[in-house]
Amino acid sequence: MKVVILCIGNRLGGDDGIGPYIADHLPSANNRWIIDCGVAPENYTSIVRQQKPDLVILIDAVDMHLPPGSIRNIPADHIGTMHISTHNIPLSVLIKYLKTFTNDVLLIGIQPETMNGSLTLTLKKSGDKLIKIIDQMNISKIQHLS
Repeated sequence: MKVVILCIGNRLGGDDGIGPYIADHLPSANNRWIIDCGVAPENYTSIVRQQKPDLVILIDAVDMHLPPGSIRNIPADHIGTMHISTHNIPLSVLIKYLKTFTNDVLLIGIQPETMNGSLTLTLKKSGDKLIKIIDQMNISKIQHLS
């Protein structure tokens, strides 16, 4: 299975840096492309077009009104109801576009604790948990994160 993982976030924005943290720590593997997108994931759509993966996973800090560090697979119909950190285009638009080049797109949100300062220990622990799940490519578990 070919997978592109778009890790989104601002390293200088506290827990918004969870995406880049995961990009830094997720080991490379065959048929898995890991991209630190910063705050502009739309700038990396050419990789998705070129690779034509079976799955695209977007990882971002998302305010879901849950305890800090909570990890969820956010269904497409819920994206508009969640506050997602600032991006040039809404992630719902990006996901719709990406679906023209892949079979499936998942948005994995991690509830931030703070959007100031450094990445918190709570988010690092959640990031490490998600890294382990993705590294094992347990797609069923990824799809049912809750």
